Amino acid sequence: MDAKITGEDDVRVGLHVTDQNGEKHRIEMEFNGDIRFHQCDAYATKAADRTPEENEYNEQARKFAQYYVYTEQGYDTVPSTDHPERINAVRLAIQDLGDDRFDDLFGDLYSQLRSYYDYDAERPIPVPPLAADSDSVLYRQNVYLGIDPLETDVAAEAEDMATVYGLELSETSVKEQALDALSPSAIADWKSFAADLVDEADEEEIDLADGAYIDAVSTLYTSYLDNGGEQHTAEPDTDPFEREPDTLIELPPIDPGPLAEFREYLDHHLKCQIRDCFVRMGVEPPETFRVLGNGRLEATAAYKLLDIYPRYHDPEEQQLLG
Repeated sequence: MDAKITGEDDVRVGLHVTDQNGEKHRIEMEFNGDIRFHQCDAYATKAADRTPEENEYNEQARKFAQYYVYTEQGYDTVPSTDHPERINAVRLAIQDLGDDRFDDLFGDLYSQLRSYYDYDAERPIPVPPLAADSDSVLYRQNVYLGIDPLETDVAAEAEDMATVYGLELSETSVKEQALDALSPSAIADWKSFAADLVDEADEEEIDLADGAYIDAVSTLYTSYLDNGGEQHTAEPDTDPFEREPDTLIELPPIDPGPLAEFREYLDHHLKCQIRDCFVRMGVEPPETFRVLGNGRLEATAAYKLLDIYPRYHDPEEQQLLG
C-alpha cells in the first residue's frame, strides 16, 4: 500500500492510494475521516457488482487513506476503535493498573466469562435468550482513556492553565475525579481545560500518551447471532461518556482461568485488535503485534470468508508467525 496527498482545502483532503494489486484509488475525505469520494477504475462502482475480495481491497484503501492522513497531517481521521495507537495506549494503561483497580473495571467481564466454566461464579448479565448458542455470543465493554496532565511533558503549563479555570490538579489526583460527582459547570471547566491542554501539546509537538490511564468503562453488553443467523447488538446500561470509546473489548465465552491469566489474555486480545487494524488496511503489522487469536469480530469474519487473508484468528496456525 502506498499513498500520496494530492490536495487540501478548508473542507477536505484528497489523496491517491495504490492498493496491493497496484490499482489506484482516488479518495477525498473530510477532516473527521468521513470519506466523501472514492473511485477506482479497476473495480466496479457499486459494491453489489464487485467480488467480496474486490470490496475488501476497497475497504483496505479507505482504511489506509484514513490512517495515512492521520500520520501525515495529524487530523483525527481514524475511527477510535480502529486506531492502532489508541488501542495500544489502552493496552499499556491496563498493564499499569493495580489488581484492585483492574478488578473494579474488568471484574464483571471476568465473572461473566468465568460463569460458563464455574457454576458458582456470578453472572453479571444474562445470556441473550435468542442467541443460537453460547459460541454465538460476544461480550462487549467500551473502554475510555483519560490523560493525567501531571504525568506529561506539559505538566507545568497544565498547572498554569488549570489555575485559569479554578482547577487544582495537585489537590486530588485527576484519576480520582468521579465524573458523576462533578457539577455541570465543573465538567465544562474540565472540558475547556482539556481542549487547551491538547492545543498546547500540539503546539509543542508533545505526545500526551505518557499520561494516559483508564478513566472509565461501560457496563457489559452483548452482540450475538440468533438461530436465523441475524446479528443483534445491545447497548450498555451505563456508558460514562457521550463520545466514541477509545477501545471496544469484545470476547467470546472463553475460559478466562485465574484473574492473572485473564489479564494476560486481555493484553493478547488487544494485540490481536492492533494486528487487525494494520492487516485490514493492507499493511503488515509491527513485529510486536504479529500474533494469532481473536481480535475484532469483523476482522475474524474477513479472515474466515476471504481467501486473500491467512487465518490470523486461529491460534493453531503457528506457521503464520514464522
